[in-house]
Amino acid sequence: MEQSNIIVRVAIPEDIIYSSLITDEMAASAQARGTGIAKRSPEYISYKMKEGKAVIALTKENKWVGFCYIEAWGHEKFVANSGLIVAPEFRKTGIAKQIKQKIFQLSREKYPEAKIFGLTTGLAVMKINSDLGYEPVTYSELTDDDKFWEGCKSCVNYDILMSKGRKNCLCTAMLYDPKDHYTPEETAKDFKTNSKIYERFMRLKKNRLLNYLKKKKGEKPHSIFSLFFNL
Repeated sequence: MEQSNIIVRVAIPEDIIYSSLITDEMAASAQARGTGIAKRSPEYISYKMKEGKAVIALTKENKWVGFCYIEAWGHEKFVANSGLIVAPEFRKTGIAKQIKQKIFQLSREKYPEAKIFGLTTGLAVMKINSDLGYEPVTYSELTDDDKFWEGCKSCVNYDILMSKGRKNCLCTAMLYDPKDHYTPEETAKDFKTNSKIYERFMRLKKNRLLNYLKKKKGEKPHSIFSLFFNL
């Protein structure tokens, strides 16, 4: 699919006709990956569109392609670009990167002083974030707003998050601080240099935390990796 046929723009109230399609695809994608996301209703997605705090991608024939929205936390000190989703037939075309760039730009315009953060289990999203200037950080550097973390309740890994006192989970935290950050060129270069290390770390982290949860439940760990970590 040629990107020249796709328009990425700020969503408008008339785009609410795509809300149910977007939330259905969010749920299907999370299920396919075996991970979880903060579940959102079509009404919530519609609200974000009406607020002007969402980005949508459509073909010139008005076929839905992708979506992402903004949420502000901690008295607008933190902003999350949430719910990034691309329709299956348009994946691996570079559209996700365009959507992320547009929602990042919109976030900077609406909340110029806010720290922009995200949680992801995907290496591809980590690369896109790195290209924008995000850096991997610990969970302690994210918002402590309880309402944000309550959104994780619908995730299949919520028990892990809570058992770790909201200090760790399968997701990798990434942050852009407008007052203290490397240039996008620097963060992109760092990711390219260390991508294999990040990938290995994410695999080990997943194995460690899943085994930790199994041990908490009195089940037998499913991998030899658990022998190498003090849990």
